[in-house]
Amino acid sequence: MPESPHDLRFALSEEQSAYLSDHTLAVLATGRADASPQVSTVMYDYDGENILISIKSYTAKWKNALRQPRVALCINEGRKQMIVYGQAECIDSDPERVELTRRVFEKFSGQPSPPASDLIPMLDEQKRTVLRIRPERAFMGG
Repeated sequence: MPESPHDLRFALSEEQSAYLSDHTLAVLATGRADASPQVSTVMYDYDGENILISIKSYTAKWKNALRQPRVALCINEGRKQMIVYGQAECIDSDPERVELTRRVFEKFSGQPSPPASDLIPMLDEQKRTVLRIRPERAFMGG
């Protein structure tokens, strides 16, 4: 029996998890203050549990996720697609921000990340943060 409702985790199927792992480009949908949708193409890293997106703190997607953390992602491959609904957690403080950014950096560059002492000033200058999305529902189609 879980200790609290927060211990309950949605589990992606093996097929869904493999699909997320095999892709890196998605369309992120967030909600604007006037309830209209905001969509942005983003690169992401899936770590087997969460979806990580490095973004800048002055963007609409960051501000929207702070205000309304329910988000959706669409990952397309031709007519095949996967839709993921989840909760976005906005991470803008260290050491968590730098550690998650290092994972994203290494995924996309294929190289080791710079040390935290070099990375933190760069992240601060660029106003970089991380959205960590915890999937709650997912559907595949196409």
